Amino acid sequence: MRRFLPGSLRGQLLLLILLTLAVAQALVAWLFADEREMALRTALGQEAASRAANVARLIAEAPEDLHPSILRAADSPLVRFSLAPAPAVDHADHGTALLASQIAAQIGTPPLPEVRLELHQADNRSPPMPGMSGQMGQMHRTMQPVPISSVEMKISIALENGAWLNVLTRFHRPPYQIAWTAIATFAISAVLIGATVWVALGQLTGPLRELARSAEEFGRGAEAQMIDPSGPNELRSLTGAFNKMQERIRRFVDDRTRLLAALSHDLRSPLTALRVRAEMIDEDETRERIIATTEEMQEMVESTLSFARGVSNAEPVETVDLSELVASLVADMDASAGAVTVQPSADTVRVQLRPTSMRRALRNLIENAVRYGGQAELHVWCDGDVARIAVKDRGPGIPEEQVEHVFDPFVRLETSRSRDTGGTGLGLSIARTIVQSHGGDITLRNREGGGLAATVTLPIV
Repeated sequence: MRRFLPGSLRGQLLLLILLTLAVAQALVAWLFADEREMALRTALGQEAASRAANVARLIAEAPEDLHPSILRAADSPLVRFSLAPAPAVDHADHGTALLASQIAAQIGTPPLPEVRLELHQADNRSPPMPGMSGQMGQMHRTMQPVPISSVEMKISIALENGAWLNVLTRFHRPPYQIAWTAIATFAISAVLIGATVWVALGQLTGPLRELARSAEEFGRGAEAQMIDPSGPNELRSLTGAFNKMQERIRRFVDDRTRLLAALSHDLRSPLTALRVRAEMIDEDETRERIIATTEEMQEMVESTLSFARGVSNAEPVETVDLSELVASLVADMDASAGAVTVQPSADTVRVQLRPTSMRRALRNLIENAVRYGGQAELHVWCDGDVARIAVKDRGPGIPEEQVEHVFDPFVRLETSRSRDTGGTGLGLSIARTIVQSHGGDITLRNREGGGLAATVTLPIV
């Protein structure tokens, strides 16, 4: 069903309203058609009853030798008159006492005669014409393929001479006719209601689109502007809550970044002093251990500061060609340039990002690939509405249960804590934080035949 529905909220609500209007119009047309059929049947029944009363009055006033002529003159294809010693309606109460009393009153010869009336479903075939033989009557029924009636009415009127006037009539079911005025009324109503609803829903969906756009920009790390509240009260409340959330998150991130930056800056001075004092130690082994520990602490401070900068959104967003950014980064990495290969891309992939932050994230991934695999393979391509950067190596890979855990800060699979075999455990954390601040993500996957593939996904402009 979703394939046939409009994608927008505006279109779906408009379609729902128009469908509801169409169903309501169809129900009204069906009800009016049923009332029309009932009115026509009532009119036909009244006409047949009045005709039966007139024939009964004529027979009562005419000589007996004229009775057959009167009956033949009154007969028609749908109404049959006959005289018989017994009534065709075998009992008096058929729930039609009111119509029977009206027929008796129309005869008008006191005392009023007994009138019996019966209504029931017919066999959908017209009765044979008077005077037809049984064989001719059967042929008449066989040659009549289309049903012409649905209700049969029998009337038995008691005459003064003791005989009964029996009347048999059938009512045609009136054909259904298309009411063009009703269709025109529906079309005009649908156009007016559709136009009104379309404009009214625009006042509702416009602020929602603006809110979604601002949320997308804020999720990518762009400097999203505050949204002016508009629309209904509920939308104004939602917009105000989003503005407050945006301000609180930005203030929280800025406060944390300043705290980490201040902490890292304040730790540099005592670490520098400690390094100077370590140089004065005479014992070589002790001096080298203290210097190594100091340098490790210095590296941890710098990594922590880099992590804080990766969260910060101070750098402006630019539209760049991702392939050119990757090629420039590899060219600048002199120490590992020989171990990094970039597969040429036929796609021009343009994304909005903060170049310096993204270079830092990609550098961390490339350095990890070179450190553990000896070399790195880079590939940039366009995949629908996202851009992907794959950084592959042929290193030992990562145990499947540790794939997500390695993104946690200060987590290292190599437990020796040696600077020669690994860093501080913040490289992947910094990379993922930067990429996620651009509205993307990083995923890790072990390659067949050994090695690891880190894939960066970024939304395309």
